[in-house]
Amino acid sequence: MAKNLVIVESPAKAKTIEKFLGKDFKVESSFGHIADLPSKELGVDVENDFTPKYIVDKDKKALVKKLKTLADKAETIWLASDEDREGEAISWHLAEELGLDKKKTKRIVFNSVTKAAIQKAIENPREINFNLVNAQQARRVLDRLVGYQLSPVLWKKIKPGLSAGRVQSVAVRLIVERERDIEAFEPQASFKIAAEFQTEEGNVFSAKLNKTFATEKEAKTFLEKNISADFSISKLDKKPAKKSPSAPFTTSTLQQEASRKLYFSVGRTMQVAQRLYEAGLITYMRTDSVNLSNEALASAKEAIIKNYGKEYSETRNFTGKTKGAQEAHEAIRPTEMTNQSPSLERDQSKLYDLIWKRTVASQMSDAQLERTNVRIKASKHKEEFTANGEVIKFDGFLKVYMESVDDEDIAEEQEGMLPAMKEGERLINNFISATERFTRPPYRFTEASLVKKLEELGIGRPSTYAPTISTILNRGYVEKGTIEGVERMYQQLILEANKIQEKNLTENVGSDKGKMVPTDIGMIVTDFLVTNFANILDYNFTAQVEEDFDEIASGDEDWKKMMKNFYKDFHPNVVDVEENADRASGERILGKDPKSGKQVSVRLGRFGPMVQIGTVDDEEKPTFASLLPEQSLNTISYEEAMDLFKLPRTLGVYKGEEVLANVGRFGPYVKFGEKFISMDKGESAFEIEMDRAIELIVAKQKADAPIAMYEEMEVTKGTGRFGPFIKWNGMFINVNKKYDFDNLSNDDIIELIETKKQKEIDKVIQNWEEEGIRIEKARWGRHNVIKGKIKVELAKTVDVTKMSLKEAQELIEKKTPKKKAKAKPKAKAKPKTKK
Repeated sequence: MAKNLVIVESPAKAKTIEKFLGKDFKVESSFGHIADLPSKELGVDVENDFTPKYIVDKDKKALVKKLKTLADKAETIWLASDEDREGEAISWHLAEELGLDKKKTKRIVFNSVTKAAIQKAIENPREINFNLVNAQQARRVLDRLVGYQLSPVLWKKIKPGLSAGRVQSVAVRLIVERERDIEAFEPQASFKIAAEFQTEEGNVFSAKLNKTFATEKEAKTFLEKNISADFSISKLDKKPAKKSPSAPFTTSTLQQEASRKLYFSVGRTMQVAQRLYEAGLITYMRTDSVNLSNEALASAKEAIIKNYGKEYSETRNFTGKTKGAQEAHEAIRPTEMTNQSPSLERDQSKLYDLIWKRTVASQMSDAQLERTNVRIKASKHKEEFTANGEVIKFDGFLKVYMESVDDEDIAEEQEGMLPAMKEGERLINNFISATERFTRPPYRFTEASLVKKLEELGIGRPSTYAPTISTILNRGYVEKGTIEGVERMYQQLILEANKIQEKNLTENVGSDKGKMVPTDIGMIVTDFLVTNFANILDYNFTAQVEEDFDEIASGDEDWKKMMKNFYKDFHPNVVDVEENADRASGERILGKDPKSGKQVSVRLGRFGPMVQIGTVDDEEKPTFASLLPEQSLNTISYEEAMDLFKLPRTLGVYKGEEVLANVGRFGPYVKFGEKFISMDKGESAFEIEMDRAIELIVAKQKADAPIAMYEEMEVTKGTGRFGPFIKWNGMFINVNKKYDFDNLSNDDIIELIETKKQKEIDKVIQNWEEEGIRIEKARWGRHNVIKGKIKVELAKTVDVTKMSLKEAQELIEKKTPKKKAKAKPKAKAKPKTKK
């Protein structure tokens, strides 16, 4: 038995660390927290100093027993969870639940999983930092109080199944308010002037007028002034300039830049970064510090001089601007600067490359530039055109990396080189254009820009951004937009060869693809919370709470006192709202039904947003129609609402089967018998005619026709949400780019089917055929117990090879929905008899 037991959070990290330590060390994983608040109750004793009720989940009990046995036999226990507040709490729970002897327990931290960092940590152990533990407890308890007390109010006043949260609800509010700004925005048109000139030597360059015109008439008048005008350079300025590199990555800047450059979601970025950290390739990825250690600075300098030369090296120290930033920590960086391109899977390789470049660039010289500004005068008016150029004299850090910007940032136009010119030089005008441009509404948030905004407001911390965004998406308060934009007409006037031409052009505007768009339920919940719990939804309050947590972490505030101050106003507010607030449905009255004269309104119903003709007070029951996926309670018009009652549309009869047009979850479709056939992009269920429907039906029948037979069963093919596939024996088999989908050979089909069959066999760990129960491999190293449509996900800690049939049956039984007993018919009342 090893003398030393090291307990870390993840099994991947355990494997890496075990390589660095000798035979006297055994490294085990706690698989995250071993204790937490119960999921089905508040779990906080508000009457007893807000004492949390921590429990060990049943999935973790076997693991805790194993760790306790190992700890009892070890001479020294090293608690090596992460170096943040969450990690400190994990170490504390381990000490408590395992009953560890303080004398033989040591707490160690390291910001990278490398041999040097691990050995240094073991040489410098410390005790558990209870200030950090209390800061984590304060966040956990406060968030539990808010979530578990606000959510039932939402169930009662809006709809069952909703949830609220201290940070998630504020994030949704940001998105809702941005959407309202967009809806209220009215674009203003103006005409921008651009020109193309030619020097005496025949070199061409572009220029612009630093003035716009409000109307087409004004723009045309200006162009007319330039007919037969002479142009020359009135002034030419050349000035030296420089660009400096950005700081190394923090959690939020990594999330933002990975979104811009790699198109990663915030959650995906953190998953990939976690793997890089556990493999010992980068430092800890949850940090708000831009510091680099002296060791890192020296290593970066060595790598830069070796790869690019001494003139490219400039050691820099950065200072963070984030509230509460823990400057004792380091920025996210490679553990070895000389390790530029380790062999990794695709996503990890991309993210590592980004981190390496950003870190190295931060320690490189400024880029030295020469900026040129040219002014061009005309002989017939006093307005001047300007042209700007930029020449890189020394590339410096730009040799490695340039930071991207978000859409809403006002990015400088890319300035290229200008040809050699001199003051007084005459120019030839090739053309001058006046183009109608419109002011733009505020941009919808992307995941990256939402993180940036939360950080600017001081809301949340590095560890909270990814789970916050995942929560608001999973809860259905926000969704990723799918609209690619709409066409808008604009005008352009061009003066060329002393003649003015007019053009009508189109542009695509209003694209929300991939942007954060609030749903109807997100808007209704936000409005209700802002109205009734203004303090909780206040940006300054949420930021102040984060500062209070920081104060607790530094030992300057008592966490239980903070809870009391918060709860004394919060709880009475909850009780008052639950008893007295009106229900919220987001109802809007649109008008009256021309046939019945009844009120037409839109509101949130039990099954989602809907249009309603009539009210509950009418003699006849109201009639309803669900909104289409792209429609919103907030913006739907009366005409659009009334159109919904036209669906489904009966188009006719084809081969004895009725043909209908309707709209479903994935868009407009034609229903023919039992088949649902999607319409093509741009087609509408309100406009499609029978001839077109028959075309779609025939095409679908052709696509569904068997392309082969295998083992006396048909093989068909199609294209679904996840790309092309073939279907055989009830199995859908994805066809990757290795195959020519349009020309699949018989051998291709057999190979695809046999590969799929083998995969299905390989993923079954245990199979009790008679009982219809099996255990299969699932994603992320987990397993599922399956019976029919019932699936039970198991924790990573469960050894499925040793699970018995009885244990599997018990799990299935617990997950099986209980059948409701039929209500007994009420006994008929006996007729009263006269006495």
